[in-house]
This record gives sequence, structure tokens and C-alpha cells, in this order.
Amino acid sequence: MNGLRLAISFLTVLPVALHNMPYDLASARAYFPLVGLMLGGALAGIDLALQALFPSLLNGAVLVVMLIVLTGALHIEGFMDACDSLLGGYTQERRLEILHDPHIGAFAVVGGVSLLLLKWTAVVSLPVSIRAPLLVLFPCLSRWGMLIDMEVYPYARLQGMGIAFQQSRNRWQVAVGFATTFIASLLLAGAAGVLLLAVATALALGLGRWMAGLLGGLTGDTYGTVNETTEVVVLLVGIAVEAMAPSMFLSPLSWGG
Repeated sequence: MNGLRLAISFLTVLPVALHNMPYDLASARAYFPLVGLMLGGALAGIDLALQALFPSLLNGAVLVVMLIVLTGALHIEGFMDACDSLLGGYTQERRLEILHDPHIGAFAVVGGVSLLLLKWTAVVSLPVSIRAPLLVLFPCLSRWGMLIDMEVYPYARLQGMGIAFQQSRNRWQVAVGFATTFIASLLLAGAAGVLLLAVATALALGLGRWMAGLLGGLTGDTYGTVNETTEVVVLLVGIAVEAMAPSMFLSPLSWGG
């Protein structure tokens, strides 16, 4: 299970990969959604433990911060860099140059604040009836979005961390990732889960196409952008679906009850 260890080590702050382990990030892609489920499970557990201690507003803030801590701020940093690049650059060369710049600009600040505000508000607003399953599911769906974009769109640079995901890649990795995501979506949220999977896939592909058109391909920062954007949209759509058609969230796990 070297691929799983690498996926956990890359996507989280947990140092589970061994130093002498072959560095094959392409195989690790297959386990991105599974790592998302692990992160979601941790969030649901933390949420359950804190419900008796903190009011909902504070509890939601803790969950958002814990997700950032558990991932080492990897994805939100990429999102903020991409905001500066995609919104502040006027040529492909300039956009790629901005992605290399370690400083943050106005677009990064505004984008980051807006993202966190939406995510916190969405987490706080989760109805009790779907709170636990959606907390578990939304990090899985967002990491599936990264996986599908890695498969579909080329990498924009000749070197960089993201290029490692393009070497030794194989369709089985996408198949495993999709199977994990589909089964989790169906079991946790029923028809609504399948709908959220479709939304996450369409969003990731559309966002990836737009960014690839501006940059000539995708980068590690754009993968983070896909992840962060998909997380927020899945939460928002999940809340809307529950309000309009709560029966869609009946999952196979509840059929026997």
C-alpha cells in the first residue's frame, strides 16, 4: 500500500511515508478520494466531540481550521496563489510568473477571505440530518476533482511537484479513485451523493478547462484551487438539495432502519 502511504503523506501532515519508499506520486493519485474520506471522518469525529462544548459558530470555525491544519494549508495556499495569477495576470507568461512569486497580492487576500467565509458559513449551516455524512463526504469529492483534472489536462510546466503526478500514470488509478468516490457517495448520501459527485466532476472539469486555457495547462496551485472550490460548492449544493428534496439523502445504509 505504498501508494496510499504516499497519498496520505502528500495530502496531509501525517508523515506515514517511509524515507526509502519509491517516490511514485502517480500511483498515489488513486487514493486521493480515500484520503479525503479519512479527513472527512476526522472532521465528523471532531464535530461530534465539540458539539457539547462549543456553540455552532465556534464549532464550525474549529472544523475549518482543523481541515487547514490537517492538510498543512496545502490547498488553500494554492488557491490564493491562483487567485493572484489568474485574476492579476494578462498573459500566459505573466500568470505563470505570478504563480512563482512567494508574495501574496490583493486578489489572494480577497479570494482567501471569501473562500473561508463561505466554507465556515456552509459548515455552520449544515442541517443536523445531513451534517455527519456531508462532513465525511465533501473532502472526498474535492480530491476526486483533483484526480480527474490530473488525468484530463496537461501539466503547464516542464518541472515542478505536479509533474510527478503525470509520470507512470495509468487509468487504473482513476478507476480506483472513481470507485471509491462513487461507493462513498452512494452509501453516505444516496441519490444526493451521486448528484454531488456529478456536480463535483462537472465543476472540476470546467474549472480545469478554464485554468488550462489561461496557463497552457495545470499546476500544483491550480489543483489546490480545484480542491478548495469543489469543497465549498459541494457543501452549498448539499444544503440546497436537503432543503428542496431531503428524501434524496436517504442512503442504502438507512434502508434497513
